[in-house]
Amino acid sequence: MSGSFPAGTGVGEVWDAPTADSPLDATVDVPGSKSLTNRFLVLAALADSPVRIRGGLRSSDSDHMIGALRALGIDVDDSGDEWLVTPGTVRGGASVDCGLAGTVMRFVPPMVLLADPADGPVTFDAAPSAKGRPMAPLLDALRALGATVTSVGDQTFPFTVTPPTSPPATVEVDASDSSQFVTGLLLTAPRLPRGLTIRHTGEKLPSLPHIDMTCETLRDAGIQVDQPDERTWVVHPGAMSLGDIRVEPDLSNAGPFMAAAVVAGGTVRIPGWPTHTTQPGAYYPQVFEQMGATCKFEDGVMSVTGPSDGIFGIEADLGPAGEITPTIAALCALATGPSTLTGIGHLRGHETDRLKAIATEVQRVGGHCVDGDDSLTFAGLPSVGLDGAVMESYHDHRMATFAAIIGLAVPGVQVLNVGTTSKTMPDFPHLWRAMLELPD
Repeated sequence: MSGSFPAGTGVGEVWDAPTADSPLDATVDVPGSKSLTNRFLVLAALADSPVRIRGGLRSSDSDHMIGALRALGIDVDDSGDEWLVTPGTVRGGASVDCGLAGTVMRFVPPMVLLADPADGPVTFDAAPSAKGRPMAPLLDALRALGATVTSVGDQTFPFTVTPPTSPPATVEVDASDSSQFVTGLLLTAPRLPRGLTIRHTGEKLPSLPHIDMTCETLRDAGIQVDQPDERTWVVHPGAMSLGDIRVEPDLSNAGPFMAAAVVAGGTVRIPGWPTHTTQPGAYYPQVFEQMGATCKFEDGVMSVTGPSDGIFGIEADLGPAGEITPTIAALCALATGPSTLTGIGHLRGHETDRLKAIATEVQRVGGHCVDGDDSLTFAGLPSVGLDGAVMESYHDHRMATFAAIIGLAVPGVQVLNVGTTSKTMPDFPHLWRAMLELPD
């Protein structure tokens, strides 16, 4: 299924990706987790009392989530470093702009089930490049719960959701394309009159840690969540009490900085690494060690020290943590031997078709990578090395950081529209250069 995209298909400035001329010695404070920030915002909106969120990620994704909650009648004061969410009655008759945020387009529509049908429908729209992202299984689930869902034309967006008068207590959803379909239903479930039993009907379930993350946040808020089997979640109705929340650092966003040590040698330290977490980024240390790095966790700091004999190729199933794939793929392109990454077919429905994009960009710099239905296969670093090129980001923040990692080892790499990293890390170019002790 390997294919190619034309160079320069994005819009934005070209950024010169800096190379690493010496081993690293850096400590990088990464911002709060996007996944947790947007989950906490939804839960706070549905809580039984005001919630203060500390360390929330300021990004375009969280901006769109806050905008969506305000559209539904929830008061969010994000004027300071600490945010105050004051719950209120969810209202209909509104319009929600999802932008590029998958969490907004999957977490917010189920909230409309709580609105008064007399308010009228809520309209959802998204950025043009996000209109093709998978949504149908979630919309079908909302219909099964009694909501009226309509769309205009052949594309999913824009669509409207009108709430039912009395939703049933059980729903089936095929979450093979995105675990966010399950999470969106889980987050609203405690506020439904009888709670909700959710059954996944598909053959596979990607990114299970993200569902575990959602269940853990619900339980921490006092909600009983049972899981009688690996495909079923039973959420009991109840009031949610969150109090004050501290958001963990975003471990997925930490990944490119940790990978920099694997490429350049030396050590990169990530402070605030949690002792226990459900974030998919927690998989990074074990994968980096398979590739020859040394990882050490001590006093809340995760340290990664690069290998002395080059990067090892690996065979790895990344199904449980698909979002770390672009970072691992960059290392596979620079490895001394072949690699195969599997369990990642669902990445074709992310901000871009990430499998096709990765294969295209590796080939663009002179490497060899083939994208299969559910996999990526790399030949490893060619004997003649890789060549500098303008690498496309596809309006995908993880493809932009993928290119930056390649650029550490390959002079002349430029990244088109590196600003797309603002989706989850507005200061990425500054943090990247600071890690290398380079001026802005």
